[in-house]
Amino acid sequence: MKRNLIVLAVIVMALVGMASAANYMYEKSSVKGVGYRSLEMVISTESGFNGQKLVEKQSGSGNVITSRIEMEAERQPTNLDCAWPTGSFPMDYINFTSEQELEYMPVSYQTGTYDQKWVDKLCVQNYKIGAVLTEMYTHAEHLQKTTEVKTRGYNNQSVTPCCTGVLEANLNSNVIGVAHIGWISRDPMADGQLKGRHAEYGRSVEDLTGVFSIEKFIQLWGNSTCGAVSVDWLPCV
Repeated sequence: MKRNLIVLAVIVMALVGMASAANYMYEKSSVKGVGYRSLEMVISTESGFNGQKLVEKQSGSGNVITSRIEMEAERQPTNLDCAWPTGSFPMDYINFTSEQELEYMPVSYQTGTYDQKWVDKLCVQNYKIGAVLTEMYTHAEHLQKTTEVKTRGYNNQSVTPCCTGVLEANLNSNVIGVAHIGWISRDPMADGQLKGRHAEYGRSVEDLTGVFSIEKFIQLWGNSTCGAVSVDWLPCV
């Protein structure tokens, strides 16, 4: 009986350890070929309107010359003392990079004909600092782009007393089609004087239709001191 109780205690301790462990997600892919493609990636570090969110959707028919995606995400564990090594920053984060070269053309198979110009949509939300980024291409006959995004929220004010989070993006693209790129910065706390709405501090929205070469660097910080603790981007190889 005593031995059974000891075994049960060990199992309970193991389950508690698993419950407090960090939720780590990683994916790296490389796709080439000709045909129809549909891709959806949804990442969330916390439930509800909290943490970091990323949604990537792509679909279209034709020649996939290059398609490389690397994603790394981790939610902040509940037990910071046990889960984070000394000297590291307690945070939840998403690192994302996408390298695409796509050309449109109709393709036919025994299952049917696929005739869709390329669509590539990316939305990244950082609820910790009230920032969102959208990069979207539709009706694309040709799309060549490299996107690097990192978003993170710091949750230990003793380590990062002023910086609450970071959303940074480096966008470089050549497109024949329609492009939409924008970002919004809002106060994470609802304002009673605005009837519960969140005050808006900044907005940038750009829509393009035609043949364009686009380069943008976007940096949204929770505080100007964030540069001191910003983590270097881990590049794809």
